[in-house]
Amino acid sequence: MPTERPSAEKPCPICRRPAEADFRPFCSRRCADQDLQRWFSGSYAIPGAAPSDEDQDE
Repeated sequence: MPTERPSAEKPCPICRRPAEADFRPFCSRRCADQDLQRWFSGSYAIPGAAPSDEDQDE
């Protein structure tokens, strides 16, 4: 059975305050919404190879 870590070990990735159980891994709805906006705007991206001409033909 996995043990739950105390929230003090992992701070909010946005503002670094202690995470709250209701918004884990964030501290508040505001920080969770900021993170979601960063995904929507393209601020977060997974690097990959540029598409080749062959990929565009398909």
